[in-house]
Amino acid sequence: MPIKVFIADDHYMIIEGIRSLLQHEKDIEWLGHAGNADSCLAFLQQQQPDVLLMDISMPGMSGIELCSIVKNRYPQVFVLGLSTFNQQSFIQKMMENGASGYVLKNATQQELLEAIITVSKGKTYISDEAAAALLQAEKQSQPLITRREKEVLSLIAEGLTNGEIAAKLFISIATVDTHRKNLLVKFQTKNTASLVKTAMQLQLI
Repeated sequence: MPIKVFIADDHYMIIEGIRSLLQHEKDIEWLGHAGNADSCLAFLQQQQPDVLLMDISMPGMSGIELCSIVKNRYPQVFVLGLSTFNQQSFIQKMMENGASGYVLKNATQQELLEAIITVSKGKTYISDEAAAALLQAEKQSQPLITRREKEVLSLIAEGLTNGEIAAKLFISIATVDTHRKNLLVKFQTKNTASLVKTAMQLQLI
């Protein structure tokens, strides 16, 4: 069974470009295109594709809003975000609203095909460039900590008490307590356990 593909995009050149990339693929059935959210929703009332390629910035309703509506009404339709924007906020919002993947408009034919096939199986596909943008944003969201705070953090993770940390680093218990409080604030955590867990997730310890 070929994968039924539909595209929502207001740029005719993009639609034609993607159609020409896909039209000779035996595993793909091209259902057509819509230039805005309203015509996309009208089409979906008649017929549902397996994969809906969706531009993020369209006139009127954005692809981010449209994605949420489509997934609420037609959960079986897999949405693949399509954009020139390689920004973490767009990628994240698209995925939060139910998209199964995100690919940039400069994708190669091979990458586009791989994305469509992957999401049609219910899996997630994020292009290398989009993944790199998400990774970069994650790194930037890491709290900035001093060398001494990092030492204290490592010893907290080892289960040492304030007194033991003070003795090991040749500083006062009050100083250790100050570092501990600063770390809780910087990592936006309420207790030591969640502090250590967050620091491990960020690969800081």
